[in-house]
Amino acid sequence: MRWSPSEEQDELRRTVRRFLEEKSPVSEVRRLMETPEGYEPGVWKQLGQELGLPGVHIPEAYGGQGLGFAELAIALEEMGRALLCAPFFSSVVLAANAIMNAGSEAEKQALLPGIASGETIATLAVAEPSGRWDLDGIRLEARRDGGGYTLHGEKSFVTDGQSASRILVAARRPGTDGREGVGLFHLRGDSPGLERRPLTVADPTRKLARLRFEGARAESLGEVGKAADALEKTLAQAAALLANEMVGGAQKLVDMTVEYAKTRVQFGRPIGSFQAIKHKCADMLLALELARSSAYYAAGCADESSDELPAAASLAKAQGSDAYLQIAAESIQIHGGLGFTWEQDVHLYYKRAKASESFLGNPTFHRELLVQRLGI
Repeated sequence: MRWSPSEEQDELRRTVRRFLEEKSPVSEVRRLMETPEGYEPGVWKQLGQELGLPGVHIPEAYGGQGLGFAELAIALEEMGRALLCAPFFSSVVLAANAIMNAGSEAEKQALLPGIASGETIATLAVAEPSGRWDLDGIRLEARRDGGGYTLHGEKSFVTDGQSASRILVAARRPGTDGREGVGLFHLRGDSPGLERRPLTVADPTRKLARLRFEGARAESLGEVGKAADALEKTLAQAAALLANEMVGGAQKLVDMTVEYAKTRVQFGRPIGSFQAIKHKCADMLLALELARSSAYYAAGCADESSDELPAAASLAKAQGSDAYLQIAAESIQIHGGLGFTWEQDVHLYYKRAKASESFLGNPTFHRELLVQRLGI
C-alpha cells in the first residue's frame, strides 16, 4: 500500500484545488446553498468535461478515467476543503460504486457512461425515516409486478434526491428480513409514483430529500434478493471516502484558525502567542493527523479491494467525524464571538462537520460495526 502520493497524484491535487479556488469560493458556496438545486450546472459540466472528475475511478470501458480510489479520495479531500456544492458524492461515490458492485456487465455499460461524463446525476437511497444505515433498517418493499417491480415505502436523507435524474434504491422482497431478500433497483427521478420532497437541513451545502414510493416502477440492478454484499461494500467505500472529505474540511479549519491566531491582537500581542491558544491549535493538529491517517488507510484498502476495508472504513468514519467536529468547535472558540456570526466562514464548516457526523452512520454506529468486524 502506497503511503506517499505519486507525482501524478500531487498534480491531480493541485489541479483540483486551482479549479475549486476559482469556481467554488466561499461567496459562491453561500449563493448556491440558498438555491433549491444546490449546485451550478455550468461548473458541474466543467467538472465532467474539462477535469473528468465524475469518472476518475470508473473504468475506461465505461467512459471513465480508470484511476483508483486513491485519486477519488484526493478529489474529495479538496472538495471538502472548498465545501463544493455539487452532486458529486451522491452521483460518483454512492451511485456509481453501487452500480459497479452490484450491476451486470450490460447494466454497467448502460448506466455508468452517463455518470462518468456528468450528464447523469444519480444517487443511492438507503436510509429511511428511522435513520438507520444498515440492512435491518431497509423496510421499503419491491413487489413483483409482471415483468418488473414496483416500489412501496419511503426513503429519507437522500443526498441530492430532489435533483437526481437516476435514483438507485435499496429495497427488499416482501416477507424477508435481515440480509435475505435485499435488492437494488433503479428508476428515473421523474417516474410516476415517486414523490420527492426537499428536507430542511442543518448543512445547506449538501441537499437532502425524502422520497415516497407509491407503486413506482423500477428495474432491478443485478440479481434481486442478493444485493446485501454489494450494498455493504458500497457503504464501506462511501464511509472511507467521506472520511477523506472530512479531512479536507478539517484541514481548512486548521489553516483558517492558525492564520486568525497570528493576526488577531489582544492585550497588545497576537492571541496565537498565548499558551492556551497554542495548546488548542496543537490539539486540533493532532486530531487532524489521526483522522488523516485513518482516512488515507481506508482509501488504500478500497483501492486494493482489501478484506480490511469494512473495519478500516468504520474506523476512519468514526475517527473523522469526531475530529472534524472537535476541530470545528475549537476553531469557533478561538475565533471568539465572531465564529458564530454569519459573516465568518467557520460556522459553515461546523455545520458540514455536524451533518457529516450522522451521514452514513454516526461514530457510535461505526464503532459498534468495528467491534463486530474485528470479532471482539
